[in-house]
Amino acid sequence: MKKILLTGATGYIGKRLMLALLDNNYHIVCCTREAYRLELPTDEELLQRIDVIEVDFLDRDSLTKIPNDIDGAYYLMHSMSVSSDYMEMELECARNFREIVSTTSCEHVIYLTGIINSDQLSQHLKSRKQVEEELATGSYHFTALRAGIVIGSGSASFEIIRDLVEKLPVMITPKWVNTMCQPIGIANVLDFLVKSLLNKKTYDDNFDIACPDVMTYKEMLLGYAKVRGLKRWIYTVPVMTPRLSSYWLYFVTSTTYKLAVALVNSMKIDVIARDDRINEITGVQPFSYTRALERTLSKIRSEEIISSWKDSYVSSLRDKTLEHFVEVPKHGCFVDVKKRKYDDREACLDRVWRIGGQTGWYKADFLWKTRGYLDQLVGGVGLRRGRTHPSHLFPGDAVDFWRVLYADKQEGKLLLFAEMKTPGEAWLEFKILEEEGVLRQKAVFRPKGLFGRLYWYMVYPFHGIVFNGMVTHLACGKK
Repeated sequence: MKKILLTGATGYIGKRLMLALLDNNYHIVCCTREAYRLELPTDEELLQRIDVIEVDFLDRDSLTKIPNDIDGAYYLMHSMSVSSDYMEMELECARNFREIVSTTSCEHVIYLTGIINSDQLSQHLKSRKQVEEELATGSYHFTALRAGIVIGSGSASFEIIRDLVEKLPVMITPKWVNTMCQPIGIANVLDFLVKSLLNKKTYDDNFDIACPDVMTYKEMLLGYAKVRGLKRWIYTVPVMTPRLSSYWLYFVTSTTYKLAVALVNSMKIDVIARDDRINEITGVQPFSYTRALERTLSKIRSEEIISSWKDSYVSSLRDKTLEHFVEVPKHGCFVDVKKRKYDDREACLDRVWRIGGQTGWYKADFLWKTRGYLDQLVGGVGLRRGRTHPSHLFPGDAVDFWRVLYADKQEGKLLLFAEMKTPGEAWLEFKILEEEGVLRQKAVFRPKGLFGRLYWYMVYPFHGIVFNGMVTHLACGKK
């Protein structure tokens, strides 16, 4: 059985590719900075074909954990929007990966990147090209698969299209909506990734992967509207600068501002596949843009969203890993504790596990929305991210402007960490205390400086409205 190294295993593509590789009878070595964030299948036979190692490709010492007997590897890492110097970080990661994998028995490395067909590249695509060139110098055979807009449940590109069309009957848009592009469905991306692996016909080459449809971004938006049965009108104006366009995306969609900037800069350049020779090599025939939309919307309706860009650190404003915040501090903090008798343990936990997103926060949602809007005005994530699944939570998931640190339904504990802009750090914990028959809701805030303390006292009067009502509804379903 072939052993495959999978980097970016907790990312949007990585989570889905892991399942696809298991379906194709590979043994997988999953690389992650935080093993507890990796959601593994429950089937024992599948688990026997998965190894999990904690590595950080910016920490060379940790890379000694990578086994020598790997047959292939996927490079699915990027640092875009996490740091202002992401280009240097991406290059260093690629260099460290290339050096360590070159010492193993790895025969083939595949890198998923963006379509590059212009001499005037955005910073985002320049970085991807730079990484591709670095990876190609390894002692293994190398293949780059270049994709444009990826259409799939939870993808950043699809979420932006959906947000714009669902929210705005009339759009005043910048000129870049007339830029040509060639999207591809996420299922086809996975097909290409799997069928290119250890395929000698793909060795030491790069390929563009795309659906048959070449269209403008405007046509993509109107195409989504047609599939959804919505009437939409789009007008372009020449006065929207890249900065204004980025703010427009930031305030209307769920994207972060840094990601919006990267996307807008990329959207000014045509992204069209050079040829489709990879289709014949792999036997994959990509379906149309309309079919990709229909499949994606079907997955969303049936709540079969495996992964979302929002759950990666790209949607966060912090570059620290979750392990820095799992231990809730006990000193120098303000604490607000509420307890309520619960009616039924499982019903109570079901309500807790559905918190946020479309369900809301059970009490004074207008206050939560106001806080989210204020957060957005100062560059925070706001409430726009929602959540990936309406009832399923896993460490690392985003829940509006919170991040899941710990989620164990059997233990009856959910711990969230605030990613909103605050003069300090905030945690929200829900815990079933079975010996008392109560649900304990605990808010912890560690202030930073004088303003942090003032902030706590300013918001404290609202806690009585929000937190009392929320814990009562969570415990027994009463408002």
